[in-house]
Amino acid sequence: MPTTARSPRTRCLAWTAALTACFAVLLAFVLTSGALPLDHRIDSALHGVALFHPGWTRLNLDLTNWVWGPTTTRLLTVAAAAVLLRLRQHRQALWALTACGFGWALEVTVKAAVGRDRPHWRHPLDTATDASFPSGHAMAATIACVTLVWLLRLHGVRGRGWTSVVALGAVSVLGVGFTRLYVGVHWPSDVLAGWLLGAAVVTATAAALAPWRTSQAT
Repeated sequence: MPTTARSPRTRCLAWTAALTACFAVLLAFVLTSGALPLDHRIDSALHGVALFHPGWTRLNLDLTNWVWGPTTTRLLTVAAAAVLLRLRQHRQALWALTACGFGWALEVTVKAAVGRDRPHWRHPLDTATDASFPSGHAMAATIACVTLVWLLRLHGVRGRGWTSVVALGAVSVLGVGFTRLYVGVHWPSDVLAGWLLGAAVVTATAAALAPWRTSQAT
């Protein structure tokens, strides 16, 4: 195996181990204690604001359900994979689709295994019926944004364009997490878990599929 391919894989494995360890600690805390110390305090404060600012609440509902919804982010990933296939970058297309699909399956599995209840409010602003931990929105957005930003880097995006791409990705990942809390359907620890697990999926699948290697080199 070429050295140029081994070094990025080693870094990906190190990131995967670190992210998975952080997720495991958070999961253990949730299973034993039920919530992080600030979970209820943050959600209660945001819910109070949301009830008295219907305009901002409507905006957050639109952002969380449409702009940053899992369907939107997954469709973006599929679209990127289609472009990569046209460019004959089969390895990168496979990586993007694998990260998306594996992340979705892992999210469903962990939600079912943990079975955490969502926040309950006298005046709910949005509805969600599946389990709460981890946040599927946060996880899907993290996987899509990190994958797409990384692909653009691999395709030579640099300078101001790179700065703009990173900023857009960061705003999307952080923004979807905030909207899930603002509309009252997740605890902060759910969102944090989604970010950690989503990032771990990206680095783990990258270590397995080496998207930095061109199709011609496979």
